[in-house]
Amino acid sequence: MASGGGYKLVTIDSEELRFQIELEKPSHCDLKVSNATDKNIAFKVKTTSPKKYFVRPNTGIIPPWDTCIIRVTLQAQLQYPRDMQCRDKFLLQCTPVPPNSDSEELPANTFNKEPGKQLEEYKLKVVYVARTNQENSNDNIKQNSDLTSNQAVQTARAARDAAVKETTQLQQELDMLKKRNQKKSHGFSIRLAITAGVIGIMVGLLLKLVLSSPPQPILSPTPPPTAGITE
Repeated sequence: MASGGGYKLVTIDSEELRFQIELEKPSHCDLKVSNATDKNIAFKVKTTSPKKYFVRPNTGIIPPWDTCIIRVTLQAQLQYPRDMQCRDKFLLQCTPVPPNSDSEELPANTFNKEPGKQLEEYKLKVVYVARTNQENSNDNIKQNSDLTSNQAVQTARAARDAAVKETTQLQQELDMLKKRNQKKSHGFSIRLAITAGVIGIMVGLLLKLVLSSPPQPILSPTPPPTAGITE
């Protein structure tokens, strides 16, 4: 309930902060605060048990006609409260501020009660609610479903990675075979060229030897000697 008189600066979605208690697990409750004016509205959240709760943001500025979600987190409890009763209280303070105000540099007296100052306060009570077995069962089903889904995703990823790896290995083997064939073909061409060159050199040397050797003189046959004629 608001106090301060005049028209309301903000509207809130609930005057209760309800926490579903589950041992050894933190729980949270969101408070929706809407600016109902054409001014910038600064707010601040206070609690009677600051060590039990985290409030984010605990101070801030809501632009005209805008909305802010304040999350209140209850720290993990080691045991259930007696009769699930809670006497903790919260107080939400709201006041108009100039247009260019910075939420991190608000004056220290921004939320002080002063004569003629428009300051609204909303008192919020805390309610603890025990989680039911059905809710716990639903959470377990969801966790099991998420686990199964994650395992299926991991299996699919592993199969994809194996297929990619196998494809890469096959491609590498094909590249190696191509390189080997190219090397063999290249080596055969080199040997053929060397053999042809050697044969050409030998033929050239033989021709050179033949052409450079002097011709042998041709000897004419000597006539046989004639016998002398005696008279």
